[in-house]
Amino acid sequence: MTPAELHAANAALKSQSPLDIVRWGLERSGGRAIVSTNFRPYEAVILHLVTQLQPDIPVLWIDHGYNRPATYHHAEVLRARLKLNIKAYLPRKTAAHYDAVDGGMPEPTPENEERIKAFSTVMKLEPFQRGMRELAPTVWITALRQVQNPNRAGLDIVSPDGNFGSLKLSPLFYWSDAQMEAYLKENDLSNEWDYFDPAKADDKRECGLHAAWGGKAVASV
Repeated sequence: MTPAELHAANAALKSQSPLDIVRWGLERSGGRAIVSTNFRPYEAVILHLVTQLQPDIPVLWIDHGYNRPATYHHAEVLRARLKLNIKAYLPRKTAAHYDAVDGGMPEPTPENEERIKAFSTVMKLEPFQRGMRELAPTVWITALRQVQNPNRAGLDIVSPDGNFGSLKLSPLFYWSDAQMEAYLKENDLSNEWDYFDPAKADDKRECGLHAAWGGKAVASV
């Protein structure tokens, strides 16, 4: 899409419901849409939305091996409830291998920026790129929301993706936590608050999937 087309699409979609935005994306995907998830808090919302319209949509999940037990249990609950077509991609190194050879998961502090980026590149970005290459989506549906991270201020409902070469669609981009909570309650969906992302120093940091440095990092692997 050209910049003008992106601007027009975002202006039109901003007043639409997330379900209608998902429908818009699926209609333009040529049958090649996917949704990604990490099973963090509120992810059940986007998974419920997309499976209403395309029950068999591929669900790209990077299982880096460092998820907490609650996150794995939550994933299995949603898999069964929504009959998710999960496409799990794993790093080329197991968590045990990374622990032994590379010093393990870095402590999530801003001082460990370079180690965190190295961890993210090997354990998260590389398998994600592999999944995107094999699934080859034209439309990548995400649960990105503007309130999650100040680095996302330049994004919108529809954004071109420079890292993985597809059109990124974020139907929930302008939703608040209160709206997400209400959707979960209305649809009797579970949530998961014990989630932890070892590829981030804090909640306001990008792991690389949606940041320019991520594309450069993966290209070097």
